[in-house]
Amino acid sequence: MQEFMRALAAAAANETLPRFRQLPTVINKLGTGFDPVTEADREAERVIRALISETFPEDGILGEEFGLSNAGASRQWVVDPIDGTRAFISGIPLWGTLVGLTAAGRAVAGMMSQPFTGELYVADGSGAFLEHRQARQRLSTSHVESLSDATMCTTTPALFSRVQREAYDRLENEVRLARYGTDCYAYAMLASGHVDLVVEPGLNAYDIAALIPIIEQAGGVVTTFDGGRPENGGNIIAAANARLHEQARAFVADV
Repeated sequence: MQEFMRALAAAAANETLPRFRQLPTVINKLGTGFDPVTEADREAERVIRALISETFPEDGILGEEFGLSNAGASRQWVVDPIDGTRAFISGIPLWGTLVGLTAAGRAVAGMMSQPFTGELYVADGSGAFLEHRQARQRLSTSHVESLSDATMCTTTPALFSRVQREAYDRLENEVRLARYGTDCYAYAMLASGHVDLVVEPGLNAYDIAALIPIIEQAGGVVTTFDGGRPENGGNIIAAANARLHEQARAFVADV
């Protein structure tokens, strides 16, 4: 499975890297507000879907750009060709290609590829790993168990509703350090032991499915704010360990 993930990452990189920092044409998917998409997003998803369909023709595919195919399949690939398109169009290398695999609704394998830095984060049941510059290392989350020692990431507090923002602000006041704007890269840093908490509202399935196995197989915990499974997205809280997760979730459980 990891070899197939590498193939997906390479195929997507062939579409994204040549277009990165090239001032791409940006299309806004929303009539009100701003939800950008580029040619890189669409072409990367096309090649990912083609490889999956060729190799696993009976599996379903859910992608951000082209929706759901083979909806009745028990195995489903969940694809975000560029998670962090805003970072991509800004020339900031905090975006990544996400591909996850769910079986009977549970995320069992996933990858996050950042081709500009040459990093591939991958998990398939045998553990979570970082492959970088021909080296491979097993990932492990941090042992931080106190909010006062924790580093926390969110894409931007502006995404929280008013009530959620009040709860988030209280949580942020408890942690040692908060950082913004990291998108999927924050979850990779959580699995790597550099970040201890990630808290984000309103995610879609394709924003989180690929990251769940990486976090869990590195020793972390990821749920919705109310403690449910995160495969379908929603309000997500991920932590380095169960003790830290419990402390942090207490701030957002009711919002």
